[in-house]
Amino acid sequence: MTDTRDRKSRSLFGLVGDIPKLVKSLVKGEIDLLKAEMIAKAKVFGLAAGLLVGALVIVLYAIGVLLTAAVMGLATVMPAWLAALLLAVVMLIVAGILGFVGWKRFKKGLPLTPKRTIDSVKDDINAVKGLGNKPGQHDRIPRS
Repeated sequence: MTDTRDRKSRSLFGLVGDIPKLVKSLVKGEIDLLKAEMIAKAKVFGLAAGLLVGALVIVLYAIGVLLTAAVMGLATVMPAWLAALLLAVVMLIVAGILGFVGWKRFKKGLPLTPKRTIDSVKDDINAVKGLGNKPGQHDRIPRS
């Protein structure tokens, strides 16, 4: 880094020469922000998809248990079918809870657009034009 004395004595050509490096740094930072935001959204959707798949698997098993209960109920009039029916109801309740939680997680990740990155790029464009807020006023992910 240059200290303050070097900055004061730099010529206009030196400052203009720094523009490509600064633009490259800005673009790299925006790409890093986009990556971080999209990874966070992918994690939310991954967890939601896992919960929804779990709910689907449990529903499929519950259908098998319900069919077993129906067969046992028709084949004989014994309490065994009642146990199978009770198990199926419990499995459906668990599937409903997993499905509800998965759906809430899925909705939490919407919309898919990287809003913070878009806002940041708009701020950068406005700063270059000399309009609007100063860059960095939005909550950004720290750049490394």
